[in-house]
Parts: sequence; structure tokens; C-alpha cells
Amino acid sequence: MRPAAATTSAEQQQPETPQPQQQQDDDEEQQQQVLQDQQQQQQPSALSQALTSTANLANLLPTGTLLAFNLLSPTFTNHGACDATTALLTRGLLALLALSCALASFTDSLRAPDGRVYYGVATPRGLWLLDYPPGAPPPPDTARYRLAFIDFVHAALSLAVFGVVAARDKNVVGCFLGPNPGRETAEVLDILPLGVGVLCSLLFVAFPTRRHGIGYPVTNHSS
Repeated sequence: MRPAAATTSAEQQQPETPQPQQQQDDDEEQQQQVLQDQQQQQQPSALSQALTSTANLANLLPTGTLLAFNLLSPTFTNHGACDATTALLTRGLLALLALSCALASFTDSLRAPDGRVYYGVATPRGLWLLDYPPGAPPPPDTARYRLAFIDFVHAALSLAVFGVVAARDKNVVGCFLGPNPGRETAEVLDILPLGVGVLCSLLFVAFPTRRHGIGYPVTNHSS
């Protein structure tokens, strides 16, 4: 009986047999595969990046400015039959809307601690909030909203695109060039706006704006 008990005790004290090398290699491969899958899920696909860049084109023109132009241009131009007074009013309207496009490029929005979205103008020091109530909690740090060189580029692109929209409007063309412009003038009006629009679109896709200010479409970033 004693030898049997000794044998049992010796068996209990024997160390566990290590796992085979093949099984360890399989476990490492599975871990590497899981890490690769996680990295692929975190990295956006090419289609997703393309759609995001295309969606940025909506910020080329403030929606409010474009809507105002479409509503007011037929009336100000007298449906393309301008006289001295309506031509002057049309120039004033185009200048005002172009200024609106430029200024809107320097506006942005943020969500305050009270949960509301406030709009402001970008300055070299940060965002100057326009509608922030005096008695509200202190606003968050707006240093990351400070004015940058790319804002001036976006303002210039918005002005160029607005010029394209105005040049393609039949009422504006009829107001300044008459109902039957010359052949060369008609060719320029067909080619130049298209080229400017494509160039501005490519530049805006390459250098998208992160601002979502007054007049621009609301996105998750501004919320």
C-alpha cells in the first residue's frame, strides 16, 4: 500500500506538460488576425473617404446666400430685362451676397456646457460668440477655433463659386449682356464658369473646411 501512495503523490507533483509549439503558433496567428481586423475596422475605407470629401462640397456656398440669390435675382433683374435702376440694384445685390459668402467662411459654431449650439466669428485669439447670453456658464475654450490662413482660401473659393453661379444665371446674364450676347461671349460664359467650378471643387476637396457657421449645412461636427 505504501508504494502505491508514493506513486500517486509523485504523479501529483509532476509539472504540467507544456503546450506543443504548433498550438502556440496558432494562438499567435489568431491574435495577429484579430489585431489586423480591428485596424481595418478603425481605418475608413476609400469609398467612405470619397463620400466625405464629396459631402464637403456642400460648404462651398452658404445655403442661405444661395437661396436668397435664387429668390431675389428674378425680381432685381426684372427677369433679365434691366434698365439703369434695376441694373444698379442687381449690382448691389450681387455685391451684398458675395460679401455674405466671404464673411460666412469665418463663422463657426460650438456646443456650450448648457447643451445649446452658439455661433460666432473666428478671430486670431479664438471664436467670438455672437449670441452667447451674459448670464450663462463660462463658454469652453475656443482657442482651436482661431482664425487661420485656410479660412481666407475658403472665402476666396466661395466668392469664385458664387461668381460662377451668378454668371450661369440667365436673368443676370440678360441684365448685363442683353438677351442675345455675342458668340464669343456665350462661349466664355459656357467654358469659364465650368472650369472655375471644377477647380474650386477640387481645391475644396483637397483642403476641406472644418467650420460649420452661419448659413452652412448642419453636421455632426457642429453638434
